[in-house]
Amino acid sequence: MLALNFVNQAVVGALGATAIAAVGFANSLTMILLLTLSALGASVSILVARSHGGGRRGELDRTVSAAMLLAAIITTVAAAVPFVWPAELLEFTGASAGVTAVGTDYLRVASLSLLPAVLGAVLSGVMRSLGQARRPMVATLITVLANTVLGYALVFGVGPFPQLGVVGAAWATLITTMAKLAILLFQLYGRHGLARWEYPRGWAKDKSVLWPLVVLAVPLGITELFWTTGTFLYNVVVAQLGDDALAAAQIVNTLEAVFVVGSIGLMSATTALVGRSVGGGDAPGAVAWTRRVTRAGVHTGGWFGLLFAASAMLLGVLFGNVGADVRTAATIGIVINAAFQIVKVRNMIIGAGVLPSAGDTRGVILGDVVSAFVIGLPLAILLGLHTPLGIVGVFLARVIEETVKLGVFTWRARRIRWEKLTLQQRGPHETY
Repeated sequence: MLALNFVNQAVVGALGATAIAAVGFANSLTMILLLTLSALGASVSILVARSHGGGRRGELDRTVSAAMLLAAIITTVAAAVPFVWPAELLEFTGASAGVTAVGTDYLRVASLSLLPAVLGAVLSGVMRSLGQARRPMVATLITVLANTVLGYALVFGVGPFPQLGVVGAAWATLITTMAKLAILLFQLYGRHGLARWEYPRGWAKDKSVLWPLVVLAVPLGITELFWTTGTFLYNVVVAQLGDDALAAAQIVNTLEAVFVVGSIGLMSATTALVGRSVGGGDAPGAVAWTRRVTRAGVHTGGWFGLLFAASAMLLGVLFGNVGADVRTAATIGIVINAAFQIVKVRNMIIGAGVLPSAGDTRGVILGDVVSAFVIGLPLAILLGLHTPLGIVGVFLARVIEETVKLGVFTWRARRIRWEKLTLQQRGPHETY
């Protein structure tokens, strides 16, 4: 999925630096909604892992159905804003006239992808927690490959497809995201019967699953909102340096995403494996899985960080039409971010896996707020806009933010009392 964003950037990169800047700026807006609302997927995956580990099938089915309905309602309402007012939203958030002109139609179509994407995140989280991680992986591989081909065809008008330019990439994403949702629904509710659909029975009967879902999802959603808003505000700062600087930042972000995929699965693995141990009342197991996954993150972060740094040599091939100044700035950004890849991977594992699985969403919020809004963004404004460093200063501010965040997350992780948490999960179990 992260590679998909890179492919879209590479495809529209042939249209110039403004096209890259517009797609990246629009994507950072939709990403705020997507990741914030996808907190329901993280929430349901934790609760499903606990139900699965404790053998409570009825609770599992009701939790999944409630999460799907809640996600559909909230996402539909939230997506209405960028769909109805895309140009106004881009202008209000600081996009240049050129970025607004190119990105308006792209943002409107991209907003339609939010509903199937959020529902897909819920279903994927459920299947990973059920030990069926291969199923959503297959669905993703099929649709990403289809998106690559369809996106290229719609952007440049290949064969029978119309030439739509930048907005063609958004249409390709919408079509393939809907196809992925259909595949995931079949995988979960089809012939294998991994879960059964449960219709709403009213608050009085369903509050036993709705309340834990909301209690966990709200702080996770707030966490994602702070993180994605912080990321977007960095783009707002960079946009003040010009479209070329914004294009360079988007190239760095999308290329980094390609190499983060070597570690990002560890985040979901933590949620599933630690959650099952907690649900089964196994405190030593939860601690052991936390240590194993964290150690694995050091290795994947190190090796894929080196590959990320080496990717700077391919900028001339991948983004030949964006200009030498853009490629030079992107090269510096790649080297700086690659040096801190291990730090970022540890933050993913602890902040999005260990702490939420232990119910410490307050620690996640604290780490995101302090690192981004107290340290990172003020530094980006200072170094980026008020020193000769420019875009390099913004890159430095971001890695300093990640370092501070790791300190907060590590402190909170050491305060977890796994024995007390697993004791709370013990009780009468349903039988599968």
